[in-house]
Amino acid sequence: MARRRSGQPGIVTLQDVATAAGVSRSTASRAFSRPDLLLPETVDRIHSIAHRMGYSLNHAARALSTGRFGNLAVIVPDIGNPFFPPLVRKIEAGADTVDYAVFLGDSDESAVREATLVARLSNQIDGLVLASSRMTEDQIRAIAATKPVVLINRDLAGIARVLVDVKGGVTEAVGHLKRLGHTDIAYVAGPRESWSEQQRRQSVVAAGTAAGLTVTVLELGRPSHEAARDIVSALVDSGATAVIAFDDVVAQGLLAGLDARGIDVPREFSVVGCDDILAATTQPPLTTISGGSAAAGEAAVELLLRLIDGHPAAGDERVSIGTHLVVRASVGRVNRRR
Repeated sequence: MARRRSGQPGIVTLQDVATAAGVSRSTASRAFSRPDLLLPETVDRIHSIAHRMGYSLNHAARALSTGRFGNLAVIVPDIGNPFFPPLVRKIEAGADTVDYAVFLGDSDESAVREATLVARLSNQIDGLVLASSRMTEDQIRAIAATKPVVLINRDLAGIARVLVDVKGGVTEAVGHLKRLGHTDIAYVAGPRESWSEQQRRQSVVAAGTAAGLTVTVLELGRPSHEAARDIVSALVDSGATAVIAFDDVVAQGLLAGLDARGIDVPREFSVVGCDDILAATTQPPLTTISGGSAAAGEAAVELLLRLIDGHPAAGDERVSIGTHLVVRASVGRVNRRR
């Protein structure tokens, strides 16, 4: 992993760092590749000496000597969706603790592009996280047979996955709307191929039916601000007095569309989002179902690093992240005069 062969002038090697720190070369190597195996003070001392001496890792050399590239990949369907940046940041932070770099791919909601990105990155990475994958089950299993893979919001037995469970938060949201007098609610859906969409749709319909409410599902497709704004006419015509949106981006678009029609939120219409990623910045502040984006990223990178380190039990772990309702100003009592 050194930048030069021992004895080459002008460039610091890993052996130079080990000698200066009074440790073996293997211990110095672990300080960068597996710091969890050493005492924190030992890792800090070696890193400090390496920094002072101007040493830096050569990842190409590490790949040749260990068979590892020192790279991970995370692929998301839409990096413009605010749900994903906190998730990616947590993956990068976890990777950084063991000196891994992270490649980011945006599939633009396309299963074909997602598969292409995986193929292009596979010969440079030690493992990958597929967040809200749009690929088929067969495609994902074929990839997992060749590389350590962790899924986020895609539930496939036999593959490590982290799932945001919306049932608790949705049940709270529906119950809250019922207590406020709403009897007709709508759900504005996301892309049908999304596992998260399927779970959210099922949860809203099930909770609404159990509460004795009428639930209308409105198809949106790609979850964008513009598409949500444009569906407001259909939302109003549905007879609903409250809506639960696929995510906060959709909810924000609904708020804009309702405002454009002169419909006051929450006096005349109530809006609930999902994920809690934009809620405090909307006007009015958005009632939403907290979605655990950062927690999902943190759990995913921990699972992936365990898989890379050869812990087979991690390959079928199913981590569930609970949700809850966060009440803000976008929900109110039903206005019967409307």
